[in-house]
Amino acid sequence: MIEKILTKSFIINSLLVFSIFLLDRLSKIYVIYLDKKFLGSEIFSSKFLNIVLVWNEGIAFGLFSFDENYLYNILTIIILLIIIIIFFMMIRNKGIKKYSLLMILGGALGNFYDRIFYGAVPDFIDFHISNFHWFIFNFADIFITIGVIFMIILEYIGINNEESTS
Repeated sequence: MIEKILTKSFIINSLLVFSIFLLDRLSKIYVIYLDKKFLGSEIFSSKFLNIVLVWNEGIAFGLFSFDENYLYNILTIIILLIIIIIFFMMIRNKGIKKYSLLMILGGALGNFYDRIFYGAVPDFIDFHISNFHWFIFNFADIFITIGVIFMIILEYIGINNEESTS
């Protein structure tokens, strides 16, 4: 029974998700440490990149931030349900689509962990050009975004392949 579960692909998939989760956790722990050390000032600043800790209580890029605890808890439950759906989608897929879902899953687990243990997600990467600042994000967000972009590209390619064969 255990041999069926611990296949080579299961181990590789688990290592990918764990690596994304670990990279995300370590980067957030380090930035939180630096934020406390420098008493909340900008940790790093350059012409195009700032590292500054911002606590995000919403979802992607601070959307749906709530002051109400019950709304935050409902949003957290919805995120957990989405993680479960992604897990089952990952089981059913193969190839690049599966790896895209694994990236999304690893990032989602990293941010979900923060929502549970901190009550917010620490974001700290701030790209900007002059006074135009993009949304502040973290490594989990990067992997989620890459996974979603791959899923969109694969869906687009899949639709075009189906249309050309009809």
